[in-house]
Amino acid sequence: MSGVLPNQMITQMIADTQIAATREISAAQIQPASLDLRLGTTAYRVRASFLAGHGERVSDRLKEFEMHRVDLSDGAVLEKGCVYVVPLMESLALPEDIQAVANAKSSTGRLDLLTRTITDGGTEFDRIAPGYHGPLYAEICPRSFSVLVRPGMRLNQIRFGDGQAVLDDDALRALHAETPLVDGPAVIDEGLGFSVDLRLPETTLVGYRAKPHTGVIDLDLIDHYPPREYWEEVHSDNGQIILDPGAFYILVSREAVTIPPEYAAEMAPFLAMVGEFRVHYAGFFDPGFGHDAAGGSGSRGVLEVRCHEAPFVLEHGQVVGRLVYERMAEVPTQLYGAGIASNYQGQGLKLSKHFRAT
Repeated sequence: MSGVLPNQMITQMIADTQIAATREISAAQIQPASLDLRLGTTAYRVRASFLAGHGERVSDRLKEFEMHRVDLSDGAVLEKGCVYVVPLMESLALPEDIQAVANAKSSTGRLDLLTRTITDGGTEFDRIAPGYHGPLYAEICPRSFSVLVRPGMRLNQIRFGDGQAVLDDDALRALHAETPLVDGPAVIDEGLGFSVDLRLPETTLVGYRAKPHTGVIDLDLIDHYPPREYWEEVHSDNGQIILDPGAFYILVSREAVTIPPEYAAEMAPFLAMVGEFRVHYAGFFDPGFGHDAAGGSGSRGVLEVRCHEAPFVLEHGQVVGRLVYERMAEVPTQLYGAGIASNYQGQGLKLSKHFRAT
């Protein structure tokens, strides 16, 4: 059956050397519907973001754009506003009928740490063509905070697929009728729409805005940093906020979302025509996300929002993005939140795992 490959099939790909690595792949990297990718030992500071292009290798293009190299072996800081390319430990030898898509992990997105995957011959970020044989690279651009990284850190993840797996709107409506995907009316139009919650119960706190001048964040430190040193609280008593150009916000969806075990989902890019902002980064929702939350009513989606050229009024209940559901090729043998130390199951408004709970 075609669809997104689950953890047990990813494990078989590793055994068949369709996925290889310079250091043994650990079980902890294998998620219900994706594989975490690890940073290698060197970061290349480059003048600008780039794609390899047809017939070109990333290693050759690096010679054009490299400014200097950073040895990550003992830990090194990637500076805010700079662009780096890091060879990853993993490489691929995909069969001709298997393609892949990559995305930043949830914690990476919540730090406004733009992380995209590039490949030899690649003409798109995060998209790996069927049958690709070659290395993988992460392009990393810290947008709000400088970060301390080390080899082996997992900033992005990759999902594998066979054939057409996306549910059309009719199939999505049928699935929602059988297994409610949100805890209210479902807005279905080229995916499942979700909106922003700016009227949280018993509080005026509706989000966080990244401070412009902060210290470095060590990505190995969990539940460590005081939020107030890195974030300003965003309050609203009327169900609206004004987004400032260039600012980065953490908000939360009004809907609690459920991803049944037989499906995965991806957050589609938001259309700029409906507002001067973008909800981005957190792309993958694993099978089981929200499925076993208290009461079975799903988990909120945390929204990573960046405002563009003009100030923009965001209002409670405004649709800000959509989830595209995909069929799994098989039901995973492990699910999100089910004994695999998932950080964001049953979440509400929540910063990344690096910050202390408030």
